[in-house]
Amino acid sequence: MSLTPVGTRTRLGVRAVVLEVALIAVLYVGYSASRMLASDDRGAALDRAKDLLGLEKAWHLDVEQALNTWVVHHDLVAVASSYWYATAHYVVTAVVLVWLFVRRRWLYGRARTSLVVASLAGLACYLTVPMAPPRFVEGYTDVLALHSAAGWWGSDASAPRGMGDLTNELAAFPSLHAGWALWVALALTAAGVGRVWRTLGWAHALVTAFVVVGTGNHWLLDVVGGWAVVAVAWATVEIVTQRRAPADATVAAPTS
Repeated sequence: MSLTPVGTRTRLGVRAVVLEVALIAVLYVGYSASRMLASDDRGAALDRAKDLLGLEKAWHLDVEQALNTWVVHHDLVAVASSYWYATAHYVVTAVVLVWLFVRRRWLYGRARTSLVVASLAGLACYLTVPMAPPRFVEGYTDVLALHSAAGWWGSDASAPRGMGDLTNELAAFPSLHAGWALWVALALTAAGVGRVWRTLGWAHALVTAFVVVGTGNHWLLDVVGGWAVVAVAWATVEIVTQRRAPADATVAAPTS
């Protein structure tokens, strides 16, 4: 039985919540600020995008134009994809984070840390290797801009109208939309949820991959890059946690 007073436990719980919210807020502010500090040299970013597309063609992975054209010709899919791109990236990730904190505290710390590490890796790429998305390349259509009247976004990716200056449009590689969606699937799987929720988690990752490519916002290799940074971050955090576990258990072991 715990001998910690109820009032103390409450204060500790509130403090933990405040610290976690502060951490996520700092990550979000840093994410936004770092994107704004990235290079705006569209010419160099376009050259990198064309090089990436050339690599995809050599490997027969250049599915972007066909997928983008198909989405453009199906208005219902195009509008739904636009809403998904502008919303799910933030909402679903936040909901899973909160659920982990409330219902799976034993997993929350590792999952949150892996998300932070992956996001920082993505930001480092945005700052050092700006990459233009397909919608900046001739022959591709910006689906969100095409259907901007259906939502709150304008012609600057998923940024709200009038706030395009607050986003970096040369942040295509890696796709953190795809990466965060994979993180959701990994987190739900590790949390031991039922088959239905696990299936929904992996479906979320696959649908997001379809959406980011079909709307002209990312190349296929951007998706692979986003998945890779999350997978590596998750595995790294797991390895570090497992190595620390014996030492932590020794420290926590009661003395006779």
